[in-house]
Amino acid sequence: MTEEERLGKEAAERVLARSGKKKEEVEKEENEKQQSFLVEGNKGSHIKHVIAVMSGKGGVGKSYVTASLANCLKNKGFKVGILDADITGPSIPKLFGVKGPAYAVEEGSYPVESKGGIKIMSINLILPDEETPVIWRGPVIAGAVKQFWTDVIWGELDYLLIDMPPGTGDVPLTVFQSFPVEGIVLVTSPQQLVSMIVNKARNMASMMGIRIIGIIENMSYFECKKCGERHEIFGKSDLDAVSGAAGIPVLAKLPIDPSVAEFCDKGDVEALSDDEFEKAVGAIIL
Repeated sequence: MTEEERLGKEAAERVLARSGKKKEEVEKEENEKQQSFLVEGNKGSHIKHVIAVMSGKGGVGKSYVTASLANCLKNKGFKVGILDADITGPSIPKLFGVKGPAYAVEEGSYPVESKGGIKIMSINLILPDEETPVIWRGPVIAGAVKQFWTDVIWGELDYLLIDMPPGTGDVPLTVFQSFPVEGIVLVTSPQQLVSMIVNKARNMASMMGIRIIGIIENMSYFECKKCGERHEIFGKSDLDAVSGAAGIPVLAKLPIDPSVAEFCDKGDVEALSDDEFEKAVGAIIL
């Protein structure tokens, strides 16, 4: 043994002696740390449940679904927050009519609260102008999302919903590895790609060891207010067959409703009825 190796060994033994732990215990702890990518949240955050809302592609109304699930949970008496992880296409502040800047102190930043008391953090609540484009590469975007977990003082929350960007790229991977996500709500729309989208999401969830709570199909049909007939604008849905084969429950089939766009554009999503989301929320809080 060289002198350098001897000194290193003695230093390690002194550290172990001060810690009061056996060598095997320290090695086990280090192995567990290496195996887990989970990051610790802000000391001012006490969050009971984390749920991710994701879609295989854009344009399916995922942010609207996230906002509506949050409203339904809030109306049942839960303390709710939304982490807007869609850094390059943040919609949540617009839907709720909230604006920044988010208040910051040395310990971290505070989320902005909606009129109904839902706590929200989004890149648009930090940027000097909500129309400023975010031209960042994937790892930088993923790092910003991670900071919404570590540097935001969420306070006491029963549920934190994460509005994910579309697809299965850097941000979903970061969220699933770094945050204690309990389940995923998958949002889709009637299309021939639904089988591929559902199976991709299912496979990713399986690889990450996270359960898929269920699927919500948005823009499923349009119901004529005059005659009551339903029209499948985007074609017949194959969701029942696909979800059945994948073993994933269908939580809701949402209609095309022009009033939804109207309220969302006005930043008044909390004024919309949440009746369509009762089954989905029931599956979340089980």
